[in-house]
Amino acid sequence: MRDYWNHNTAYHPWLQRIAAERPRRSILDVGCGDGLLLQRLAPYAGHLTGIEPDVAALCRAQARLASIPNVTLNASSFAAFDPGTKHYDLITFVASLHHMDLADSLTKARDLLAPDGDLLVVGLAEERTPWDWAFAALALPWARLGSALHHETDPGVLTTPPTTCLTEIRTTARNLLPGVRIRRGLYYRYLLRWARRACR
Repeated sequence: MRDYWNHNTAYHPWLQRIAAERPRRSILDVGCGDGLLLQRLAPYAGHLTGIEPDVAALCRAQARLASIPNVTLNASSFAAFDPGTKHYDLITFVASLHHMDLADSLTKARDLLAPDGDLLVVGLAEERTPWDWAFAALALPWARLGSALHHETDPGVLTTPPTTCLTEIRTTARNLLPGVRIRRGLYYRYLLRWARRACR
């Protein structure tokens, strides 16, 4: 299956760079969609797990990843996902966290991380404050240019608008993940990174 570019996959290189920083025994991609990120992360982990509640997207992921032996796919929501005693060296959310309860999902992800694990989120936030709207306006021409240069593609996954603004996301994340780092990205996304070792 072919690669493609959009405002989510634009941040795959950021995720890949962090995944490659050290050996990863296990990676969990929450809301894996059609499996493109798992395909790109496969060289960096002994085993990868993708969970995706949308059956149509999961079928595309199965086709994409059929030749990669170290990937397991689950038709599950994150709330229902039960890995038993397993923990993960890297957990990723790409445009999926806003489909879930923020605090519950960050808490569960935190608890599923291995002692030296990393949590990475490429997320969407509701534009609510004057600064939110100002940043979106400033980013608009550059985002459109990027879309044109890279021939932006819609992979056909289920979408929903975010209902939580970045201020609320920062407050919730900082309460649950001491030392978390959150910054705005160009393509109407925010980038969250938290290392479990940071709170030892």
